[in-house]
Amino acid sequence: MLGFILKFILTAALVYGLSMVLPGVVLGGFGSAAILVLVLGVLNAVVKPILKILGFPITVLTLGLFLLVINVIIVKLADFLMSSFDVHGLLNALLFSIALSIVNAVVDLVID
Repeated sequence: MLGFILKFILTAALVYGLSMVLPGVVLGGFGSAAILVLVLGVLNAVVKPILKILGFPITVLTLGLFLLVINVIIVKLADFLMSSFDVHGLLNALLFSIALSIVNAVVDLVID
C-alpha cells in the first residue's frame, strides 16, 4: 500500500514537472497534477483497451506505431475532461505522452 501511495505522489510530482518543462502543456498546480494522474489512470483502464481492440488492424499495419496515436487520444481526452489541464496541439500531446511513458517506466523501476 505504501508503494502505491509513493508511486502516486512521485508520478504526480513528475507530471507537474513535465508540465513546467514541456511547451504547450499547462497544468494548474500539484493538486491538478494529482487529479490528472487519477484521470489518466481511469482512462487507461477503461478507454484504452477499447481503442486497442478497435485499432488492432491499424496497429498491426503500422507495426505498433498506432499505439502512439491511442496515447495522444487518451491525453486529449484528459485535456477535454479537466479544465485545469490544457495541451495545445497534437504534437505537444504526443511529446507529453512519450515523456509520461518514460517517467512511468522510471518510477516503476525505482519503486518496484
